[in-house]
Amino acid sequence: QVQLVESGGGSVQTGDSLRLSCTSSGTTFSDYALAWFRQGPGKEREFVAAISRNTISTYYADSMRGRFTISRDNAKNTVYLQMNSLKPEDTAVYYCAAVHGGGGSYYNEPTVYDYWGQGTQVTVSS
Repeated sequence: QVQLVESGGGSVQTGDSLRLSCTSSGTTFSDYALAWFRQGPGKEREFVAAISRNTISTYYADSMRGRFTISRDNAKNTVYLQMNSLKPEDTAVYYCAAVHGGGGSYYNEPTVYDYWGQGTQVTVSS
């Protein structure tokens, strides 16, 4: 059973930065592709970023590209999401997700991922 635990959320001002972390236990971390999704108030869950098992490939939603960076440290069983130039519309609960192997062409689809963390709240005020 894969367990994912997010941390690093909080309340910040427009333009600030945050780094989210998601730590895994109970698995060989490097066997899993990982992703971040978010769900804002009254909105559906949306894709943020994904990273392949070997870190070679990264993917971003268009609205996050250039502001957010996904990375992973397989030795620490941790995936990160560095978020810069935060905006009020980035306010959401952020979730990390894992799928054994990879999501292939569907890396941005939440249904691809088998394991989810509990989420961490990010609130950006203007």
